[in-house]
Amino acid sequence: MNASEFRRRGKEMVDYVADYLEGIEGRQVFPDVDPGYLRRLIPTTAPQEPETFEDIIKDVEKIIMPGVTHWHSPYFFAYFPTASSYPAMLADMLCGAIGCIGFSWAASPACTELETVMMDWLGKMLQLPEAFLAGEAGEGGGVIQGTASEATLVALLAARTKVTRRLQAASPELTQAAVMEKLVAYASDQAHSSVERAGLIGGVRLKAIPSDEKFAMRASALQEALERDKAAGLIPFFVVATLGTTSCCSFDNLLEVGPICHEEGLWLHVDAAYAGSAFICPEFRHLLNGVEFADSFNFNPHKWLLVNFDCSAMWVRKRTDLTGAFRLDPVYLRHSHQDSGLITDYRHWQLPLGRRFRSLKMWFVFRMYGVKGLQAYIRKHVQLSHAFEALVRQDTRFEICAEVTLGLVCFRLKGSNKLNEALLESINSAKRIHLVPCSLRDQFVLRFAICSRTVELAHVQEAWEHIQEMAAKVLRAPGEGTAVPSAEKVGDCCVVLKKSEVKYCIEFT
Repeated sequence: MNASEFRRRGKEMVDYVADYLEGIEGRQVFPDVDPGYLRRLIPTTAPQEPETFEDIIKDVEKIIMPGVTHWHSPYFFAYFPTASSYPAMLADMLCGAIGCIGFSWAASPACTELETVMMDWLGKMLQLPEAFLAGEAGEGGGVIQGTASEATLVALLAARTKVTRRLQAASPELTQAAVMEKLVAYASDQAHSSVERAGLIGGVRLKAIPSDEKFAMRASALQEALERDKAAGLIPFFVVATLGTTSCCSFDNLLEVGPICHEEGLWLHVDAAYAGSAFICPEFRHLLNGVEFADSFNFNPHKWLLVNFDCSAMWVRKRTDLTGAFRLDPVYLRHSHQDSGLITDYRHWQLPLGRRFRSLKMWFVFRMYGVKGLQAYIRKHVQLSHAFEALVRQDTRFEICAEVTLGLVCFRLKGSNKLNEALLESINSAKRIHLVPCSLRDQFVLRFAICSRTVELAHVQEAWEHIQEMAAKVLRAPGEGTAVPSAEKVGDCCVVLKKSEVKYCIEFT
């Protein structure tokens, strides 16, 4: 493909992408394929001779699209949102064209410097403490990681190195192995599984702190665990506080946990992977109060800030905590400016060496939407989640299982876990909408997350009507609900509910 054909095919691809996104509402949100479907549709080896672009595009519709889960469909309400916008897509095209591997300033100065400035822009949008900004000569700064999982691991490894060196400086006879076997990290029992994985990779114990009735980690529970472990001769060194948990979007009490970490000399990492985007809105900024106690903070613009995957924003209070843990300087990576104090080499801030020009996406999105446009987008999603919450509360068959703060609603049918498992199965089997569950205090709960950039109130209402229809079918199933004559109440054990003039008795046991 030469430049002339690229111009033509590029325009065709832009048209295909635009048509796909404009028509995504008409596609079934979850695919009708079985495991292994694709291998049967493509050759077992690569072609020896070139094939045409037309044939490849035909195969996209024939082979690829039938197996795609359409995350950007307005009927996708699973997991959390994954961001998508036209400015970010265009920036990704440019990133691919430039094709630099920005591991150091010398590898591509613009790649490094734009990232530093964009992370400062974003930090100011969040009103982060000045210590987290690079500025002209700050000690902190931001870096784009691939995912929040990477950010948590990087923070844990940096904290592990810092505490090990501190202890060895005080007691030179201590070996690294002797320190490692006593290190303990902590997180809420609602923390993401990636925190546990970071502990596994880092070779340290991770203990889950029981959350309170609002699924939040509190100071008293953390302090109790710290005292118990110190008495046992262990060494607490790292705490992860989650703002906007995956299960139910709960918020650890940062204003309580932060001072304890400061007093105990523990590295505090704040994981706000989903919720962090909302902190650009003044009405949600209070949810970040206490971040001034943190050593590192992370959230994912690629979830809810219209910057396509991957773009996970991480800030540290002291950049030397990262560079001190990860700095390696083989001759082939050195350059004349690396010790000048004027530049950043991001290879010392992350696990991989190579890195893409990801800050272009931030630059395009921030400029083409503006802060006000991004705030409006967040607010719309929050309004839609509260609209769904209101619909659920109007139906007495259902209950809300956690406080609705941002764009996630956790709900369930009143009744057994088996009943709710059956409801979710019926919803997802119909494939009109897509949901995923969570477990809260051993209860099977359905999650309804506002995800798509194009979702509107009509889609939310349609989704709720579908959920109600599936609930009615599940409740009619043997052992779950029994049709009864017209009545509002039958005895003391059941309540009769109306749906389209059909009434059901739900037994409570």
